[in-house]
Amino acid sequence: MRIMFVGDSMTIGSTGEFTWRYRMWQHLNATFDGPYRIVGPRHTLHDPATGAPASTAYADPGFPEGARRHLAGWGEGWLHMAPLIGDVVRRYEADTLLVSLGLIDLGFYTNAGQTAENVREFVARARAAAPHVRAVLMPVIPNVRAVADTAFGAECERFNELLAKAVADLSTPASPLLLASVPDGWEIDRATYDGTHPSERGERLLAGAFAGAMHQAWGVGGPYRAEVASGAAVPAG
Repeated sequence: MRIMFVGDSMTIGSTGEFTWRYRMWQHLNATFDGPYRIVGPRHTLHDPATGAPASTAYADPGFPEGARRHLAGWGEGWLHMAPLIGDVVRRYEADTLLVSLGLIDLGFYTNAGQTAENVREFVARARAAAPHVRAVLMPVIPNVRAVADTAFGAECERFNELLAKAVADLSTPASPLLLASVPDGWEIDRATYDGTHPSERGERLLAGAFAGAMHQAWGVGGPYRAEVASGAAVPAG
C-alpha cells in the first residue's frame, strides 16, 4: 500500500505542529500488519515566518523524513491539485489517496459547482495514471467563517452534497472512493487553534475519521486509538 496525503493548509501544517499526517502514521504503525509506504513529492511544513513551505521543524523530530511525504500546500485546493495529481500518482506509484480539500476553493477561488467539477477532474486524472487507485475524501469541515457568514456556510453545505454525489457516481469496485465523515466531536474552539486549522485534538480527530473509513470499508488497520495518536511510542515505519 502506497499512501499519499493530499490537502491544503490543514494537511501540510505549520512550523512546530505534529499534523494529522503524523497521527495517521502512528496509527498505521500500531494497527496495520501489512507493508505500506507514505509517498509524495513534498515533505515540509508551511513556515509562517517566510510564507513558504520550507520548515522541517515538526513537533516530533523523530518523525522520519520518509513518513513526512505528502502533496499538500498552504492555499491550495481542488483547483490546484487536479492538474497535478496524475503526474504525481504516476511518479510515486500511489495507490491510496487520503484527500482533505475544498475549504480554500470555496473561500477564494470557485463556487460549489465549480469545485465539484474539479473533484471529478481530479479523480479522472488520478485514474488515468493508476486505474485501480482508491481514495478517501473528506467533506469540507466548516470553520469560523462558515459559522459567521451564512452565504459561505451554505456554499460549504452545497459542496458537501455535491461531493457525496460525486463519490456515489464515480466509485467503482476497481477504483473505490469513500466519503469520510466529518469527525465526531469537532468543536471549532477545541478542534482548531484559530478557527480553521487543527489543534492537536483536531489532528487526532481528522486522522481518526480517515482511519475509521479505511478500516470499516477496506479492513486497513484497526480501530483508531486516540492514545496512540496522542504521542505514545510506536515503531518507526
